[in-house]
Amino acid sequence: MKRDYIQLFLEYLKAERQYSVDTIKAYQSDLEEFCTFLKQNGGMKPFKDIDHLDVNVFMTDLFDKKYSRTTISRKLSTMRSFYNFLAKNDLVERNPFSEIKLKKHPNRLPRFFYQKEMTALFEAAQSNSPLALRNSALLEVLYGTGIRVGECANLRWQNIDFSLKMMLIRGKGDKERYVPFGQYCFDALIKYRDQCRHNIMTKYKKQHDFVFINHYGDPITSTGIEYILNQIIKQSSLTSKIHPHMLRHTFATQLLNNGADLRTVQELLGHSSLSTTQIYTHVTQENLQSNYRKFFPRATHE
Repeated sequence: MKRDYIQLFLEYLKAERQYSVDTIKAYQSDLEEFCTFLKQNGGMKPFKDIDHLDVNVFMTDLFDKKYSRTTISRKLSTMRSFYNFLAKNDLVERNPFSEIKLKKHPNRLPRFFYQKEMTALFEAAQSNSPLALRNSALLEVLYGTGIRVGECANLRWQNIDFSLKMMLIRGKGDKERYVPFGQYCFDALIKYRDQCRHNIMTKYKKQHDFVFINHYGDPITSTGIEYILNQIIKQSSLTSKIHPHMLRHTFATQLLNNGADLRTVQELLGHSSLSTTQIYTHVTQENLQSNYRKFFPRATHE
């Protein structure tokens, strides 16, 4: 019965909320962790019998596992959504997670790359690897459009208009948006398509419309993209770690620092709420120093 409840909830997320496969997997993982916790702490109680004591012990367990506040917040959100679903369908009487709240803490500024760091990444991507053209195109797309890693993995050729230099991106909740791309991205995609992808697809006799492929010609996964970026940064002079979202942060930061308005950046990133985009309204240290030298009279000797 418990597994049936979870399956019903996951099907609801897919059919009615139209969440992505990766998002649904995250919900499923959180719920399975909760079930494991119940089994290890007195046996698997029915969901309708979970009380505030169970919830408090579960929250303590999450903190004891040294999860970050962001991870705990996500797991709490999963449980709250799950019980809201059960309550609306009269499968439980109340939501024991509804009153649980984490203390607010200051938002961390998103980590982004400076222009010199991006130059080092692009240079490292131009290696002697047979898939170097793919790696360069991948970097150009992520940096030049700010799309999410999952959106990049699901990108298809039919959704790229080279004449208009626009991409049709299908984002969270299956929402669609158009994102423009520049000449560097245009050139990298054409070169990759004609000189790299075509040869691999022919060699392994693969036929599909996904833009980015692995070395066997199959559609690349989000995990595969992260692996490629890590290989690029290892070949560069940079010592920091990389995550695809850092390129998205860099895209947004540079747009705002060069005069783009917040609404435009919100539209390009596919944020449903402007408050999500507002975290990018910080300015870089480089801009702070530049403006300080420019406007403060005693910043430099005349």
